[in-house]
Amino acid sequence: MIGGEAPAAFAGLPAPDAVFIGGGIGAPGLVEAAWEALRPGGRLVANVVSLEGEARLAGLFQRHGGDMKRIQVSRLDAVGTMHGWRPAMAVTQWRVAKP
Repeated sequence: MIGGEAPAAFAGLPAPDAVFIGGGIGAPGLVEAAWEALRPGGRLVANVVSLEGEARLAGLFQRHGGDMKRIQVSRLDAVGTMHGWRPAMAVTQWRVAKP
């Protein structure tokens, strides 16, 4: 594991096979720097939960292609004396391989 703050932490490192962005999708230049650092054939995966993050991923999907999914998880929780499923926030995921 390499410590540091992206995208500055990319400097001097070999091109990665994969990059995961699990937060901060709106940070200026982050996705572009990660894409530039990624080796050809490498994979980039980004997860977001906000509408603004989804809008950003939609633009990236239009530009680079890939695959988008929305993942929804629910947890069992008490409902009075019974139990029911409580949904967590949906996660939108974009996955793409760099040509």
